[in-house]
Amino acid sequence: MTLPSATLDTLPSAPLGRSGFTRLVRRHPLVVVGGGLLTLLILVALAAPFYAGDPTNMDPFKRLQPPSSTMWFGSDNLGRDVFARTIFGARVSLMVGLMSASCAAVAGLLIGILAGYIRAFDNVMMRVMDGLMSIPTILLAIALISLTGPGFGILIVAIAIPETPAVARLVRSVVLSVRERPYVEAALCGGARLPKVLWRHILPSTIPALMVQSATVCASAIMTEAGLSFLGVGVPPEIPSWGNMISSSRLFLSIAPMTIFAPGICLAVTVLAVNLLGDGLRDMFDPRAKRRR
Repeated sequence: MTLPSATLDTLPSAPLGRSGFTRLVRRHPLVVVGGGLLTLLILVALAAPFYAGDPTNMDPFKRLQPPSSTMWFGSDNLGRDVFARTIFGARVSLMVGLMSASCAAVAGLLIGILAGYIRAFDNVMMRVMDGLMSIPTILLAIALISLTGPGFGILIVAIAIPETPAVARLVRSVVLSVRERPYVEAALCGGARLPKVLWRHILPSTIPALMVQSATVCASAIMTEAGLSFLGVGVPPEIPSWGNMISSSRLFLSIAPMTIFAPGICLAVTVLAVNLLGDGLRDMFDPRAKRRR
């Protein structure tokens, strides 16, 4: 598929070899730091079954133990290994964040492209998006979960729905500007069908903005999942989650501070990595920054 020249100007050249990586580090350090840290967190979470213990194993005789060689972060009030629960909690947070961001990106992309090109659809759907944006994300998620009951799948949907309007409005704004460009009008005058124009000329122009917004949605989804789990309406209590761990250990902060510090620090580092990656992608795809370089 041949991309329009206007779109190619906004895409970074692919780095090749050691010199290309050095150039990427020099020009876009946030992408390297955020992407590298996020990749490390994903690898640590995926390899959890091979080096972390059983996060659900309870030992009443080891309640609220301090960090040791057998339990690196100590144990919680039920005698469970805090290190194992923290590592397995990363799997939950990352999965919820990535899947929620993917669902919101796909739904927002479809709505934004159609709204930006079909005026009748725009007048109706954008008013729906405005209504969803007026409701706080966590309140809308709690309402959806209350109607259907807790569950991993419904948690992802409940987080993705409030995040979709922001993606849709961003894509719509890009489509409104791209549809007036000469190469799009030339394609339509040449007899190209609308689906082909949307696929070949409109869609590629929305990818950079969509990637940046998806990173923002992912960070927001991770924080929302932690907040919902802290309130007891997120993932079920038997599933290790950073929000569940902070909620169940808040009464024992003075006795066993690692039960809160470990998941709290991991949550902060994960959100920081995603935000750094998003800021780096924004700078990478910004044509003005490219001209300054």
